[in-house]
Amino acid sequence: MKITQNRELSWLQFNKRVLEEAADPRVPLLERAKFLSIFTSNLDEFYMIRCGSLYDLSLIDDTKIDKKSGMVPSQQLDAIFNQTSELYKLRDNIYKDINHTLDALQLSCISYKTLSKDQEKFVKNYFDTDIAPLLSPQIIDPHHPFPHLVNKAQYLFLEINEDGNKHFALIPVPNFANRIVYIPNFGHCYMLIEQIMFHYIERLFKNCKVLNKTIVRITRNADINLNEDQIDDDDDYREYMKHILKKRNRLAPIRLEVYKEINSDSLEYLCSHLNLKKEQVFISKCPLELAHIFKMIDLAPTIDKTPLLYKPFTPQTNPLLNPELPCISQVMNHDVLLFYPYQSMDGFLKLLKEASEDKHVVSIKITIYRLAKHSKIVRYLCRAAENGKDVTVLMELKARFDEQNNISAAEELEESGCHILYGFENYKVHSKICLITYKDKNEFKYITQIGTGNYNEKTSTMYTDLSYITSRKEIGKDAVTFFQNMSMSNLEGQYQHLWVAPSNLKSSILKEMDNQINLAKQHKPARIRIKMNSFTDLDIIRKISEASMAGVKIEMVIRGICCLLPGIENATDNVTIHSIVGRYLEHSRIYCFGDEKDVKIYIASADCMTRNTEKRVEIGCPIQDEKLKHQILEYFTLLMKDNVKARKLDNDGQFKQIITQEAPLNSQEKCMNLAIQMAKEIKKPENGLFQHIIKSLRKGA
Repeated sequence: MKITQNRELSWLQFNKRVLEEAADPRVPLLERAKFLSIFTSNLDEFYMIRCGSLYDLSLIDDTKIDKKSGMVPSQQLDAIFNQTSELYKLRDNIYKDINHTLDALQLSCISYKTLSKDQEKFVKNYFDTDIAPLLSPQIIDPHHPFPHLVNKAQYLFLEINEDGNKHFALIPVPNFANRIVYIPNFGHCYMLIEQIMFHYIERLFKNCKVLNKTIVRITRNADINLNEDQIDDDDDYREYMKHILKKRNRLAPIRLEVYKEINSDSLEYLCSHLNLKKEQVFISKCPLELAHIFKMIDLAPTIDKTPLLYKPFTPQTNPLLNPELPCISQVMNHDVLLFYPYQSMDGFLKLLKEASEDKHVVSIKITIYRLAKHSKIVRYLCRAAENGKDVTVLMELKARFDEQNNISAAEELEESGCHILYGFENYKVHSKICLITYKDKNEFKYITQIGTGNYNEKTSTMYTDLSYITSRKEIGKDAVTFFQNMSMSNLEGQYQHLWVAPSNLKSSILKEMDNQINLAKQHKPARIRIKMNSFTDLDIIRKISEASMAGVKIEMVIRGICCLLPGIENATDNVTIHSIVGRYLEHSRIYCFGDEKDVKIYIASADCMTRNTEKRVEIGCPIQDEKLKHQILEYFTLLMKDNVKARKLDNDGQFKQIITQEAPLNSQEKCMNLAIQMAKEIKKPENGLFQHIIKSLRKGA
């Protein structure tokens, strides 16, 4: 009985959900445009990493069968290419619809044919004076072979006739020039530099005839396999990573995108030189690169764009952390749980700033996976080291596409006197843990922060995450053990309370599921509630099925990849899976086992993916405070009640809109509104955010 589906095809279904947000008329118009850009950048990364690794595998061993779908790598790629073609058609239609509406508001990307004679004259002159001098055309002939095409860069590709001889030519679109060119007397409408080049490129080939032209963009495999055996003991790991990153732009092409159309000769030529099949070529009627949408919105007049964007929201103060009082003394008295982005990261930042200056703080230890570009975290850690604190930073240099940022941060931290560790061979350090050691009257006390998301000020306003801060000694002692093990490269350490991958996280999850199975077999209340980003681990999938067959009620909120199929008779009947795609990216990981009375709740950095449970250093932490546990349960209830942004996963692997007679409920909007309400009205620390949420739900608010 098949209860699983292919992870890559499941991911494409998730990205289709992003496109659906772009098509949703209830979403503000410019936010819809942003979702188009997000869909495009998501697809870029998917092709660079997932398709890149599948492509490599298809060359090495195309007999390797995917356990979840029964497909070999080449079959998976063919299925991906087929679904991608459909997604391009959908994106084209949505882009056309959005741009048509923006056109009426004079905020659109306009076509050449809509220009007046004066505007056409302006564009022509702009090409001659501002673009043409920047161009470097290359005629491809025996003396000038086919050049290297940069990953994700755009090129004009031309077929030309010169003195009766046909040649192909490539012209890079300059990436240092302004991509958006505003058209006079056309409101805030614009053309893109590659579109202007497309219309006027003949002016550069006065002695030739341009027979055919298009715009192309390739995506290269970026899945670099790090061979750390090549590093000598005396080599600088940062320098090795810098060298490795240079290779990314030279890996094999995996996808070719073409703007609007391409003739058969040109297509044949490009496929031959790029070693691509025609199935890897995708025609797009909208611009190939949509990152300009964010810049366009930034540059648009405030009066025009404000009604077309989400109403601004400022993360609110957590009522358990009075900003007028020192953080350290507050967290020594009670646990704190921050709900990003509804509540501000400032509480944790203030705690770290205080720790960097407090004479009683002797050390700060932290694991870092991704950082903001101008990070206060780095600033406070540097300050702590400069103030004589023992600061240890376990920096992951292999955080994909953030490698250079992390290298720069590591160099800055080291210069300030921080002790830098770089993780492990074959294991990424993905945990989010910070340990502050405080010496009071010759007694060591601990403040431990464990989160579901990165130490990144920017994403804390965009991603839903949980950040738990506690002075519980038992958690602090486990945190001490964790950092000791990390410094000694011990991945198999023993912990009393924390889940730590690859040591005990997976086995602990399975054990808790077994406990619920045993309760169900005794006809006692049994329940599993899990929220995560992706679900692929086969062992846990099978355990979920076993639990379902035993009668355990299982509810899951999974944003992205889900290889488990719910609702399969006699296998996953008791499993309900929702996915929420909305204003904020759902990122928190929550694990709840048991009914309300004896429920165990953990938050974690790990999804139930084999890469997380077996190939990364991850951390999960129990929530022991009863009030905070109640808040998390109410939060989960709210997510499962969402009938606006949530979709229900069907047993065919498709996400279906939730049809209900209940009043519309957008969980993210509800959380924002109630966070604001709390910040204004709640004075007593014992009152929590999601207690108010559930009260309002019961009142029908």
